[in-house]
Amino acid sequence: MNGIVAFGTYLPYYRLDRKAIAETLGTPGAPGLRSVAGYDEDATSMAVEASRAALRRAPGLAPAAIYFATASPAYLDKTNATAIHAALDLPSTAAAFDMLGSSRSGIGALRAALDAGRPTLAALSDVRTGLPGGADEREGGDGAAAFLCATDAAEAPVLATPIAWGSATAEFLERWRLPSERASRQWEERFGEHVYLPLAEAAFTEALKQAGVTAAEIDHLLVAGTHGRAVKRAAGAAGTRKGSVADDLTGSIGNTGTAHAGILLADALERAQADQLIALVSLADGADAVIYRTTTALTARRGGVTVASQVKQGGRVSYASFLTWRGFLDREPPRRPDPERPAAPPSFRREGWKFGFNGSRCRPCGTRHLPPQRVCVKCQAIDQMTPEPMADVPATISTYTVDRLAYSLSPPVVAAVIDFEGGGRFQCELTDVDPAAVKIGDRVEMTFRRLFTANGVHNYFWKARPRLSPTGV
Repeated sequence: MNGIVAFGTYLPYYRLDRKAIAETLGTPGAPGLRSVAGYDEDATSMAVEASRAALRRAPGLAPAAIYFATASPAYLDKTNATAIHAALDLPSTAAAFDMLGSSRSGIGALRAALDAGRPTLAALSDVRTGLPGGADEREGGDGAAAFLCATDAAEAPVLATPIAWGSATAEFLERWRLPSERASRQWEERFGEHVYLPLAEAAFTEALKQAGVTAAEIDHLLVAGTHGRAVKRAAGAAGTRKGSVADDLTGSIGNTGTAHAGILLADALERAQADQLIALVSLADGADAVIYRTTTALTARRGGVTVASQVKQGGRVSYASFLTWRGFLDREPPRRPDPERPAAPPSFRREGWKFGFNGSRCRPCGTRHLPPQRVCVKCQAIDQMTPEPMADVPATISTYTVDRLAYSLSPPVVAAVIDFEGGGRFQCELTDVDPAAVKIGDRVEMTFRRLFTANGVHNYFWKARPRLSPTGV
């Protein structure tokens, strides 16, 4: 069986204060924040960001397959995982599959990746949307997590090994949404709590039995699920020792649905020590429990932006903007023509640039070109270019402008010219920024976003955003 050799998470920049909902709608207030996917983000783009973070932690290992899990797919009747595959610039031999429709698909994708017997990437992502004033809107959150699973190797040692699984499945109506509906519906809360608790106990007990350990030996207990009351009751009834139950992060980012179990697992891996036991219990149309044992490689291979640092970072979004981005508030657009949908043939021909963000470097003189070119602008050499991945190369803002008339769900648009380390200049849009705070010389990094949707076609490409701080400060 595979183990986890690398992992990454992505929490969007924006946060909605739950009190803003109450103040606007005149409903009872609730404490805390929820993470909010930007107007240019969806489950696919967030999965790309989490997957990039995971692959950076294991640069010598490429996945042979991707399993993408979400309950909020950007497309139906089209594989969303192929866009993730293209953005990660993986070879065509790597397979890409969707596992869609319910929150349980997240734990299913992770288990499939662990069972695969070859390097496999599991990407879990969700955009949680509920009707204005409802519990799903208030308690939900948006985010993604990704896990690269493989056997132990020198270039990518196993960080955590699954030593036991337990599952309990039952057919019951607790949460559902028809394909044509924007928001889910839920049965009376007490019914869901009544059904979930025995299932959670059965799955956790089976996992402990297979692992040959007791609940008191668990160092980190993680319980995730979209039914908040059942999650709290299951964690309290698990019988683990005091202090072992991890914060479920719902007070700071909300419940991220399909991605939440993965985000909690990544957070635990960033805090755990070697040779500790992590128990993950996921409640979604049943219960699944898995117990991991961490290895000595875990602490040596930490790095990058953590879950805790991402929780600290971010800017506030107004409730009106949130409703606009979610499609519940139809506002007057800018006085510019609506965007046209991207055409399929040129998108296919330029996949390496449009999705992979590959520039070109002239072999005779070493000049970088963005977009990739056939003729070198410096030495005029023809067809002597080598593709060069640019998505992870840091850049600096050379100049910028603020456009208050361009089409956008979040005006104004900030356009910038950025210079990449090692050469290369490119004009692009900035995202996740305060227009009043942008400065020449600011450090930025590239991020995969959905520019717009026209006639049912999503136009994915790359923008620049301020570089994330590993410490969250």
